[in-house]
This record gives sequence, C-alpha cells and structure tokens, in this order.
Amino acid sequence: MRLAGLQKLTLLDFPGQIACTVFTPGCNLRCPFCHNPDLVLPALLSEEDLLPEEIFFDFLQKRKGKLTGVAVTGGEPTLQPDLPQFLSRIREMGFGVKLDTNGFRPQILKEIVNAGLVDYVAMDVKNCPGKYALTTGRPEKRSGELWDTVLESIFFLMEGHVAYEFRTTVVGGLHTTEDIRQLAQLLRGADQWYLQQYHPADDVVGDFLPNAGLGGAMGGHLPASEPGPEPGRTSGLYEPSFQMMNEMRSAASAYVPSVRTRGI
Repeated sequence: MRLAGLQKLTLLDFPGQIACTVFTPGCNLRCPFCHNPDLVLPALLSEEDLLPEEIFFDFLQKRKGKLTGVAVTGGEPTLQPDLPQFLSRIREMGFGVKLDTNGFRPQILKEIVNAGLVDYVAMDVKNCPGKYALTTGRPEKRSGELWDTVLESIFFLMEGHVAYEFRTTVVGGLHTTEDIRQLAQLLRGADQWYLQQYHPADDVVGDFLPNAGLGGAMGGHLPASEPGPEPGRTSGLYEPSFQMMNEMRSAASAYVPSVRTRGI
C-alpha cells in the first residue's frame, strides 16, 4: 500500500471517533481548486517521501486504547489495488475505518462496503452534472459520462449499507446557487450533505496543469488529444462569501433538509 503521509490525531475527520488520518498518493481527477497537488500530480510525488506501510501499522499498534479510528483519504484511495487488504488489517486491529472518495470507482466502493471494511464513507459530489468536467479538470465533452459514474456511487450509498455523507466544496467561479439547487434535487433524500467553503491556497492543482492538457499528467487515463483546463483558470476562482454560502444552503434545504455548511 502506497502511503503519502500521516496526521497522527484528528477530532474532526472521522465523526464520533478519536482518529488519525492516513493519506494515499494519486488521483484520477484534476480539480483545479484542490489543495493537495503534491498528492494528486505524479510529477510532484517522490517515492522517497512515501511512508512505509509497516511504520504506519507500528504507529497504530502503539496507539491502541488511545485512538479509535483511522480516516483513509488522498488523493483517491480507491486507486490503490491493495486497499481492501489494507482496510482489513486496520479493522483486525480493532479500529474503526472512514473512507474519503470521489466516487469514480463505484465497483471498488461497493466491494469495500459490502465486505464490511468501512464504518463511514465521505464522498465528494463536485457539482451539478453539466459542470462535472469543468469542476474536476476533465475534458468538457465527458461531463455526462463522469456524472453517470458518480451517480452509481451516490445511489449505492443512499441505499443505506453504511453511514455516509456527501460533501461539495463550493468555489466562487465554479458554483452558482442554481448549480447547488440542481444538485440538491438529485441528492434528494440524502442522510447528510455538507457545503464546504473553498479557501484559497498558495498552491492548488490548477496552478500546475500544462497547456497541452491532462493526458500525460493523468498517467494515461486520458488521451493527450483531449485538452483540459488551461493554466491560470484558478485566477478566476475565489472564496464564496458568508451570504453566498447561506443562500446556497437555503436553496438546497428545500430538497435535502439535512444540508449544512462548513468552513464559514
């Protein structure tokens, strides 16, 4: 299992648990506003900086009785081929498991949940269907295909096999109140949905995207002939205001009464 880092204590990442957070490298998206370019972009990853798996499990062994859970995040953890075995080992040690995912590998998500390897899933729902490619840094013509994949994961979680939450990072320049209203209609009946306020950072993924598109940076997931967003797109992104966030929450609550805001 490839591990890119460890936060030794968190009281926020795993609801109801005293947890640590472990990060996996690599992602199948290129959301321009993402704060973790070093986890997402292969060119910024150094194999020498990876955390050996046994060091992580040695840490867990020493934290028995102090920590109760492990949050597994990324990057995108479902890209790791040995994720089920990794989660199983954590469970065998007596820790609860939370998984963060973008929902783009629904079959892996189903496998993990149906095997009882996770207690809680937090899934990012990036935007309304027509803006999925724009928001995730993928070719515009693929929005429908992208949404269909995500929708499979959404429907699966809403069947209630595991505790879950949906979350949408609201970015000025990418999201409008109408986008959130449309998304709320599609998430009607969700247990929990959080609208997270985007905060600008010094380095985000969009700052590193090449003019030639995403083909090479995606590690072969996209043909090089399919252009992605141009550098500089992040210059049009901004932190949504308190008023904007509350307007979006109000619009969404007509369809998803459980919707909440974070980061404001």
